[in-house]
Amino acid sequence: MDIPSGIIPAIRKMKDFDKALDTSYDSLVFLETRLAQLKSLVTYTKRANKKALVHFDLIQGLKADEFGMEYLVREVKPDGILSTRANIIKLAKKHNLLSIQRIFLLDSLALDHSLELIKRIQPDSVEVLPGRMPSIIKEIYEQTKVPVIAGGLIKTEEDVSAALKAGAHAVSTSNRELW
Repeated sequence: MDIPSGIIPAIRKMKDFDKALDTSYDSLVFLETRLAQLKSLVTYTKRANKKALVHFDLIQGLKADEFGMEYLVREVKPDGILSTRANIIKLAKKHNLLSIQRIFLLDSLALDHSLELIKRIQPDSVEVLPGRMPSIIKEIYEQTKVPVIAGGLIKTEEDVSAALKAGAHAVSTSNRELW
């Protein structure tokens, strides 16, 4: 699977969709969308020659189970899935979608648990939140060899630069100024 690199615009509000489509970046992440609008968003994204990545957990009206994934694969046809749930990542892999395990790092216990999860599930990539922790980005990649996407609390160009210098494959941000 082709892991996105550089900046990945993350669309939280639909008013940001057109701006994200106009960027030179090759992938978009959809956060907090409704199931009824998702298919057309993915279609427009693909028409613009961009990959559509969908945060499965944040789709209103979609159940996080095998039937929900089957519907998404057959009807919506995204290029990849982000999720905090191991079962969703496994299903994405089963359906040959780019699988991005999203992890929230609150403390060292969460880091240890996440490292175990990544090694067990083997997602195509892992998104680390918050993404403003260069030493942790480096540690996760060194221990798992899974490409890391830095996300969450990315506010400045310096944050982007620090994450990429630390070895992040990409940086996901909903901050339009950084697109």
